[in-house]
Amino acid sequence: MESGYFSEWLKSYRDYLRMRNYSPNTIESYGQVIQHFAYYVWLRRHTDVTKLVFFWKDFDNARLDTDVNVTPVMITDFLSFVSTMQTYKPKTFHRIISTLSSFYRFLYTQGAVVANPLIGIERPRIKQQEVKYLKHSQVLRLIDSVEDPRDKLIIRTIYSTGVRVSELCNMNIEDIDFEEHTIRILGKGDKIRMVFVDDETLTEISKFIGTKIEGPLFIGQQGKHISPRAIQHIFKHYAPSGITPHKIRHSYASELYRRSKNLRVVQENLGHTSIKTTEIYLHTDIDERRNVYQQFFPLGNHEEKS
Repeated sequence: MESGYFSEWLKSYRDYLRMRNYSPNTIESYGQVIQHFAYYVWLRRHTDVTKLVFFWKDFDNARLDTDVNVTPVMITDFLSFVSTMQTYKPKTFHRIISTLSSFYRFLYTQGAVVANPLIGIERPRIKQQEVKYLKHSQVLRLIDSVEDPRDKLIIRTIYSTGVRVSELCNMNIEDIDFEEHTIRILGKGDKIRMVFVDDETLTEISKFIGTKIEGPLFIGQQGKHISPRAIQHIFKHYAPSGITPHKIRHSYASELYRRSKNLRVVQENLGHTSIKTTEIYLHTDIDERRNVYQQFFPLGNHEEKS
């Protein structure tokens, strides 16, 4: 077994995440969690346990030169310790555990550890909160209520294509293929995908850009691409409370799946790496549930009763 220090393996893990096209923000977030854990392990191995709180406040002197091999007990102690130092929401705590588990899965495949110490660690239960989104007719009413042509087109484009805010902001005129009804999108992890656009939205885009053939589709300050903050401001001004650009993307996914029942296409259109991520966006509509109930459940099936 190769083993090694956190200081060595953290760099290799970051390179591994870059190779898998993780975003810089995600890599930074993962790295921070692992650094904190490594520092905790170093403190446990080199200082008095009663001084943990004192040293924990000074991350400038954090040490990572300690062996990555740890026991499940060390994991449990770390989670217990950080929960006493700061109140975490279940979702954040879940992310910490997932990050460490991902790191140790990587170490296991590299032969640095004999097992993943996170196996068997219980994760906090996260209450399933119904994500508020708009139905198709509601989105159309929202778009119709917007007076400013640019703002109207921004909201319509998000709904027509299902793109992320960052992807919308980075759209260029030269990436639009008016004949193929597609827009070339640079997504998360610099992944390229094509999204489809309806005729009416393309017509509005054509009117909006006039004779321009290149440059940002939506222009912000100093002639550059519009900023995500500006998009958020538009939604605060026009949309109902709680409806964000991400919720319109959610509406797009739900409506496309409701009509097509093709989860794979929805996944590819959204630019998701994992289909499990796509499933979060989807809802089984009430009519579909009613039809399935009446068709298959004995008490709801008229033929079974007779």
